[in-house]
Amino acid sequence: MQLKFTATFFITILLIIFNKQAVAQQPVTSPTPQDTSIRIILIEKARSLREKVIDSVTTIETAAGDVVIKEGLTTTYCDSVVINRHTNVVEAFGNVHINDNDSIHTYAQSLRYIGGERIAYLKKNVKLTDKKGILLTDDLEYNLRTGIAVYKGGGKVLNGKTVLTSTEGVYYADTKDVIFKKNVHLIDPKYDIRTDSMIYNVTNSIATFISPTHIVSKEGIIDTRSGTYDLKTGEAIFYERTYIRDSVRSMSGDKIFFDDKKGIMTADGNAKVVDSANQVTTIGGHIEVNTRENSFLAYNKPVMILHKDGDSTYIAADTLFSGLRKYDSIEKKQITKVDTLKKTKAININKADTLGFKLDNKEKTDSLTLKQSAKTDTITKAEAVANKSDSTGIVISERTNTDTIMRSPKKDTLKKAMVVNLNKPDSAIRYFLAFHHVRIFNDSLQAVSDSLYYSTQDSTFQLFGQPLVWNGKSQIAGDTIYMYTENQKAKRLHVFYNSIIINQTANQLYNQIAGRTLNGYFKEGTIDYVRVKGSPAESIYYPQDDDSAYIGMNRTSGDVIDIFFVKKELNKIKFINNVDGAMYPIKQTPADKKQLKNFKWQDNRRPKNKLELFE
Repeated sequence: MQLKFTATFFITILLIIFNKQAVAQQPVTSPTPQDTSIRIILIEKARSLREKVIDSVTTIETAAGDVVIKEGLTTTYCDSVVINRHTNVVEAFGNVHINDNDSIHTYAQSLRYIGGERIAYLKKNVKLTDKKGILLTDDLEYNLRTGIAVYKGGGKVLNGKTVLTSTEGVYYADTKDVIFKKNVHLIDPKYDIRTDSMIYNVTNSIATFISPTHIVSKEGIIDTRSGTYDLKTGEAIFYERTYIRDSVRSMSGDKIFFDDKKGIMTADGNAKVVDSANQVTTIGGHIEVNTRENSFLAYNKPVMILHKDGDSTYIAADTLFSGLRKYDSIEKKQITKVDTLKKTKAININKADTLGFKLDNKEKTDSLTLKQSAKTDTITKAEAVANKSDSTGIVISERTNTDTIMRSPKKDTLKKAMVVNLNKPDSAIRYFLAFHHVRIFNDSLQAVSDSLYYSTQDSTFQLFGQPLVWNGKSQIAGDTIYMYTENQKAKRLHVFYNSIIINQTANQLYNQIAGRTLNGYFKEGTIDYVRVKGSPAESIYYPQDDDSAYIGMNRTSGDVIDIFFVKKELNKIKFINNVDGAMYPIKQTPADKKQLKNFKWQDNRRPKNKLELFE
């Protein structure tokens, strides 16, 4: 919105005080230098001049017929004028036009000036213009002593394509502030503003909102009770719980800074941003949004909530960031834009990433194949094999170089992975970053780590820095954990290096399986099957008899260990290749054999409920 006024826009009143001997075409000087209320005036034109004595102290002087009065650089036109020197009152009637140095023009049907109080009243079809803006009203009062102009019967300000109306208006000449009151409505090509009161400074073009204000624009809606807006720079500061919303997001906060030209919004104090397009809500003490880059940064105890099909995942960290990855269809480059650093990082997606993975999208099927480097074993899901499946629906097929795991034909957990069309110029994927003290809570799964990366491309959480994941009574740890989700529920989990899964039994005994890598699969958000590979993989397992009594501790190693769960409890373990182990009676188990190398039960770090993340 653009409103520009000069400092003298709202009122320019000619002070007309005649000398006792007003003579047409003759200038009259003030009788004493101390009388500052008397001005030098010149009646340049009038068809008739008359003087009428009312009594011994009152004389009325009149001029009529196309009257032209000049005082300094100000010229006044009217049909007639009456001067009462006893009461020091001047009245002008009919087509009053005051021309102030050809810059300010004031029009009215009547003018009444009370010299003793130095107050002027203009009435009927009052119009004031400085060639940039126009003020229209029927009743205008101006106090020359205080420099305050007031209209109370409704007024309208026109400035180019901007129209501002209000019931009352007050102008302060010393501060150059205008206060619009009652039913204030501003219509502009960019904004539609409705409020009860608003202050506008004609010098610095700053609008101040002092009552509930509703602002509508093509970009969105703003509701505020207090704030300032700089019309020159496009910068605004809002206070007292302001709400900003557009077609894809909404923001609220106790204090909001807004830069219209740069597209930057910053919220402080109980800040909240809702991304309706991606179903993400972010809460924190400080949130910055870049509408140009479609990114946000949050810190001061931020919490991000991912909504999906009635389920919610809560993520807390010291710092949260979200941006868009865009694809260049010509160079086949994945571009990551980070607004806060003002840098663009290009990554060739045809090369394996730092973890040795790359996406093979040559196949026309919906299955997702992860190809790892020579150092990493390949696990291919949804591959047809001839072996018969057991009661769990999982088939183990031993091959020379590749271990293949196949789910029953009921559901392929990887077939629903999102496929990105790299040939589409506008392809963009939202990603989220979390730094330090990351905590995740979902009804079915909880996790902690030092940092996190999440992408909407495949709904994968990548956890770095001593990550831990809990599901039911099981804890999973490793150097790095990839957690693949679907509808906010875990579907698959991949642990890189130093992986270990610990399952707590009812009697405070801990089943443990550790190895180099770990792959886990979930059914309806509950852990169902885990494969651990290592050189070798190791396990500690407490078997039970038919009466659920523990009969001993089994410590075994092998190239591959498969673990099966039933109702979140470890049910069966299968060892493949180079199996070596021993069984100890439950009461004769050596103390140094009860724990594997990386065993550390850390239930104290586990988020117990979502409210912990807001503390």
